[in-house]
Amino acid sequence: MKRSRVQSLLILLLAFLLAGTFLSGCAESGAKKNNADGENKKTTAIKTIRIGYQKNGPLVILKSLGTLEKRLAQKGITVEWREFQAGPALVEALNAGSIDFGRTGDSPPIFAQAADAPFVYIAAGKPKFNGSAILVQKDSPIKSLSDLKGKKVGFAKGSSSHYLLIKGLEKAGINYIDITPAFLAPGDGRVAFEKGNIDAWVVWDPFTSSAEVNAGARMLVNGEGLTTDRDFFLASRDFAKHKEIIADIVEEIKNSSEWANTHHTELVDLLSPILKIDKESLEIAVKRRVYGVDEMNSQIIKEQQEIADTFYNLKIIPKKIDIKEVLNN
Repeated sequence: MKRSRVQSLLILLLAFLLAGTFLSGCAESGAKKNNADGENKKTTAIKTIRIGYQKNGPLVILKSLGTLEKRLAQKGITVEWREFQAGPALVEALNAGSIDFGRTGDSPPIFAQAADAPFVYIAAGKPKFNGSAILVQKDSPIKSLSDLKGKKVGFAKGSSSHYLLIKGLEKAGINYIDITPAFLAPGDGRVAFEKGNIDAWVVWDPFTSSAEVNAGARMLVNGEGLTTDRDFFLASRDFAKHKEIIADIVEEIKNSSEWANTHHTELVDLLSPILKIDKESLEIAVKRRVYGVDEMNSQIIKEQQEIADTFYNLKIIPKKIDIKEVLNN
């Protein structure tokens, strides 16, 4: 009987020892995992942000003022700026992972979403339809939108000017297939316009104002009643997870926009050497636009959805898309 009790006590003691060893091993394993997770967080911490911008957009103002760099430097983050001539190339870079954040017009995000690019909308800019226009030469026989039928029209494919042209033709009762499109980036479009290789040119400020002042261009129509022609600020899905940094960027865009709206003379002086555009043209451009940032509200989402549906119905994008699927929730 005593021997049986002793054996039972020994078995119980052995069980406790084994349990202690197991728990100790689990604790050590957990500690190693926590340390590894901590190390992973350190390695994935953002040290550099790559921002895509266009010379004519609001981000060039932010870049020139240098306020974002100062703000993020306090967090040990540097900023790399990468320039693009137009929005389609910028969203391609976003898709390829070459940039983290950028700004485009209203149409490039539509094409990016249709191509399953991994991006989200962060915010929108204010409407800027006054400086977006369909231009013709001063002595052109084209007097109204209906006169564009059968004509060769230059514009950047997949850009905000693409949509403006479609809406203009729609208003005049002309089918898109009834014009000859010439897909031209702004620089090439200006050359073609001046040489008479195209009958009309669809573009945005300050290219619009420069053509009016220096190339004998006449504004057939601007975007009023056809499009709001907003800016859109985009980020890759991975970068959008860094909400605090995103908030820093958006706030500095707001600050630089307020500065631009209240310092037109200084803004013209700032932009003229960057854009290589005369001050007279830039004065026209800055006076007919308001810089700013709006949240992606229901009205703006509706505007973008109408653009997407228009491009889909014309078979310009390959599939129907839902803008809400790429919001930064």
